Amino acid sequence: MKAFMDENFVLHNATAEHLYHQYAKDLPIIDYHCHLSPQEIYENTQFENITQVWLYGDHYKWRAMRANGVEEKYVTGDASDYDKFLAWARTVPQLIGNPLYHWTHLELKRYFGVEESLNESTAPSIWKKVNEQLTSGDWNVRDFIVNSGVEVVCTTDDPTDSLAYHQKIADDPSFQVKVLPSYRPDKGLEINQDGFQDWVKELEAAANLSITQFTDLLQALQQRIDFFHEHGGRVSDHALNTVVYEEATEEEVAVIFAKAWNGEKVSEQEEKQYKSYLLTFLGKAYHEKGWVMQYHMNAHRNNNQRMFEKIGPDTGFDSMNDQLLAQSLVRLLDSLERSDSLPKTILYSLNPRDNVTIATIIGSFQGGGIPGKIQLGTAWWFNDTRLGMINQMETLADIGVFSQFVGMLTDSRSFLSYTRHEYFRRIMCNLVGEWVENGEYPNDEETLAKIVRDISYYNAKEYFPF
Repeated sequence: MKAFMDENFVLHNATAEHLYHQYAKDLPIIDYHCHLSPQEIYENTQFENITQVWLYGDHYKWRAMRANGVEEKYVTGDASDYDKFLAWARTVPQLIGNPLYHWTHLELKRYFGVEESLNESTAPSIWKKVNEQLTSGDWNVRDFIVNSGVEVVCTTDDPTDSLAYHQKIADDPSFQVKVLPSYRPDKGLEINQDGFQDWVKELEAAANLSITQFTDLLQALQQRIDFFHEHGGRVSDHALNTVVYEEATEEEVAVIFAKAWNGEKVSEQEEKQYKSYLLTFLGKAYHEKGWVMQYHMNAHRNNNQRMFEKIGPDTGFDSMNDQLLAQSLVRLLDSLERSDSLPKTILYSLNPRDNVTIATIIGSFQGGGIPGKIQLGTAWWFNDTRLGMINQMETLADIGVFSQFVGMLTDSRSFLSYTRHEYFRRIMCNLVGEWVENGEYPNDEETLAKIVRDISYYNAKEYFPF
């Protein structure tokens, strides 16, 4: 029997052990998509206790706690931080087979030197040990980033954001990690959602120009792309819960925008035309800047209306969507390819059923002498598990060029989530080790070392123009 989470955790063969410890373990991290707060990074926030750094905003843990019968008071309610921590400690032993069990203990081990497993009986001593370190000043926000070996952090930012904290971080010579904005214009695409007009007014203010017609909107979005670029932005991101594509002229879309600007709801067909034209416009703008474009697809958000009204979005009530995406996605990508304006693109679906489809689609749009120009993105959100990662990597290897994969990201609001890169690297090395040990790939150490190092770090370093 192997020891619990020892140095060879999830490394099940000698080749995997060698590849991980010799070539993957100590490489830096490029976290090219996350939801960390640039303000907290700039202010180097000090947390008072582990609940603040661990449970505030972590909807992964919240979902598990609810499923374990924990009352909402101890999840997002007004219970004390210690009582919330204790509720999580009671939940953790029930999570056998869940990556949350592994993440929890990796975070306790790597950052705070806690070797015992978390449960109700060990909770008081772990609470005390971790909080002493947090309040000592040894583990402020920047310490988690630096001590994890992070080189680049890409936050997620609305086009209306001032990027003031990004600029302050860039001006601070004491902090060498690049903290860069990512351009996420989702609110500008959701023309039928409440708040669209308010968002356009915010865009007016940010771009310092009047928006009265569609061409003004395009000008403002372009101006903000230029602004993000000046502040180091080299990545965009889009939450395309449903992928659509309908051809439309600028004149047609101008009429649709005018209707929405006047407070009218547009038809489903008109909404598709508006989104399609705008996504094509934005894709061309990203291509001109040399940016990487990301599409996060097939999420079904805010399923529980009662809880949405009570505690809002991003609180653990989302799921996979099962909308078909192939036809619309191909047409959307081809609308950019036709004018040779398709940027480097990473495609993620929350539904793992789509992995094979996407893996074949990306093969239709590779080219330009760019290795892995179009990527099947790493296992995302509900797929960010051992089996989910293996499924994504095996699919890419089956159909594409696995060695050009740009690897892992955190997609997290937690400063402790960098241990997920370790988790990913271990799983990836084990997969490669299995292929070698099964005689499916030669035991060529030089080539294997390069593949492992590239997927862990160097592919992302080359792919992103940071």
